[in-house]
Amino acid sequence: MLEIAAEHVRRVHSVVLGRLESSQAAGSARMPHVEPDLPGAPNRITRSWIRCLNDYKLHPGACAEPEVVPSSELKERQERLADLQAVAKVEMANLYQQLAGSGYAIILTDRDGVLLNYFGDPAFTHAASRTGLMPGALWSERVQGTNGMGTCLFERRPLTVHQDEHYLSRNIGLSCAAAPIFDHEGELVGVLDASGESRLAQQHTLALVSMSVQMIENRVFLQRFRHDYIMRFHNRPEFVGTLSEGAIALSVTGKVLAATRCALFQLGLREPGDVVGRDIGELFNVTFCGLVDSSVRKAFHPVPVFESRSGARFFALMYQPVAGGAGRSLPRGAAPAGAAAGGRGAGTALDALQFGDPAMAAAVGTAKRVLERNVAILLQGETGTGKELFARAAHQSSSRAARPFVAINCASIPEALIESELFGYRSGAFTGASKDGQRGKLLQAHGGTLFLDEIGDMPFALQARLLRVLEEREVVPLGGDTPVKLDIHLISATHCDLPKKIALGEFREDLYYRLQGVTIALPPLRERADRRALICHVAAEESDEDAPVELDERLLALLERQRWPGNVRQLRQLLRTMIALRETDRLTVDDLPAGYRVDLLAAPALTAPVPEAAAPADAPGGEDAAGPTLNPLESAERTALLQELARRDWNLSSVARALGIARNTLYRKLQRLNIDPANKPALH
Repeated sequence: MLEIAAEHVRRVHSVVLGRLESSQAAGSARMPHVEPDLPGAPNRITRSWIRCLNDYKLHPGACAEPEVVPSSELKERQERLADLQAVAKVEMANLYQQLAGSGYAIILTDRDGVLLNYFGDPAFTHAASRTGLMPGALWSERVQGTNGMGTCLFERRPLTVHQDEHYLSRNIGLSCAAAPIFDHEGELVGVLDASGESRLAQQHTLALVSMSVQMIENRVFLQRFRHDYIMRFHNRPEFVGTLSEGAIALSVTGKVLAATRCALFQLGLREPGDVVGRDIGELFNVTFCGLVDSSVRKAFHPVPVFESRSGARFFALMYQPVAGGAGRSLPRGAAPAGAAAGGRGAGTALDALQFGDPAMAAAVGTAKRVLERNVAILLQGETGTGKELFARAAHQSSSRAARPFVAINCASIPEALIESELFGYRSGAFTGASKDGQRGKLLQAHGGTLFLDEIGDMPFALQARLLRVLEEREVVPLGGDTPVKLDIHLISATHCDLPKKIALGEFREDLYYRLQGVTIALPPLRERADRRALICHVAAEESDEDAPVELDERLLALLERQRWPGNVRQLRQLLRTMIALRETDRLTVDDLPAGYRVDLLAAPALTAPVPEAAAPADAPGGEDAAGPTLNPLESAERTALLQELARRDWNLSSVARALGIARNTLYRKLQRLNIDPANKPALH
């Protein structure tokens, strides 16, 4: 070991002196400046070595004890960054779990390089004690020479320092990946670092550290400005609410208070000062009040906006202040959240889902009361009642809004794949597995919300494993043996009668009680007292931003009294079709598509009894139409499906692909519409 250290000292001196001599020769000969660097190492390492030797007067073989600040000073430094630490601890724990077993420690320092917090792998204990990785230790470049934390603070950018790239010989056993943490004013406040004794400089470790820093910065920003308006945007709508979104905090007058680094990057700006104090209308082609109203009217789905300078398109949402902020009421003329439809509750994405129906209001109220209580939610309702939309709104209304929302339909994934989809797998876990393995949906949702739709269709054998995960809050991927801790809020949904499935032995009773922290029933459209307001709201959502459509009274009354077996989903599809085909911005009964028009006009009102006569023998499908009576809309759907089946020679896989649905979904549709594939009825 002494010989290795001595060789390292000679190497440092050789590189630094060689660099200086080359620089002097190049300067005296007036030749192009060529900088010899440490072979195989980035230029920043050589620059750092020169600083350490010439500016800091550090000897590369120094073995002095690491500097540690007094405990009282450490406590003051920790309190100074209390908000950052509260968020960082969660992300450090997540990062530690991702690198578990790799021999890494996860470290947080302040802007001076003082180590504030530390998550250590047991395999790294020896290196930690030997190199001084402990709370209070000073890891600035001036004290510890070239190292991940200290050099990152100097360079102000993510970097790795691998083994003998360290300046001090006592640190050459370490491999470090570090990324700087900035506040909303662009000030460097600390560094997140992963240090270990890995012999390979793994770039993916630096990528994970950088992602964790981005998560920390975003969450600190959202927490810091929770009492202000926050515009969250991205150039792709599905990325709004994810790690890569941009966020801008706004005052009640629409002035920019602050912006995240991601926001500045997406807008092509360099400094927070480029946007702070400007009106949002100077940055995008929207007004503050208009964006607030649009976010509510679109039920907190991202709306398109255009950047003022380049015309680049983004998708944005405006989130309202959390209650409790002093003096942050809406400006005059701006509609409060939920007010666009009249009379709705203010503030959250959940409030935007109800328009005065008592049952829906009760569902929203129940969800809001349990969101922060770690209580599992089970949504029950017919197909099309908006269970996934409700789950997304619950996520967006919670403190987990900045973390992932991961939805998985238990009925749409082939049974052979659902286990790997949920739990993930290690490299080589089974034939055909990716060589890099795969993180399952459960781990993708870590820190956020997992939505299990159609939970009643989960294979029985898999239910026991899901129960164990929910009880122990940890996951073991397929082919792995190390459990990974899991932090999720669970929301499940089903249209099935789960107690009945339990009685039939098709669903585990213990899993049912674990999912049923609170059961929330979503009313079908035909039973909602706010049908008229909801129909108008859906029409507004499906309209173009600059060309809203109106529904005339006769059409509105006709739509309001239908039974809507497909619920809100069916209503939305109909209005979307009508708006796409319209000739004016006022829709009437004449704008109904041909098939719908006859069925709707002939359909019974909600108060009328449903006819019980069997389908005639010459109806599409002949005798196969026997069974529960179909209403006119279902009959039209049945006819269309029979036509598609006949066109594709009753190849169910081909039909499912053409319709964009899973085979399991197609089978249920066939059963609901009284179509027996075995008989292959002919069309007449």
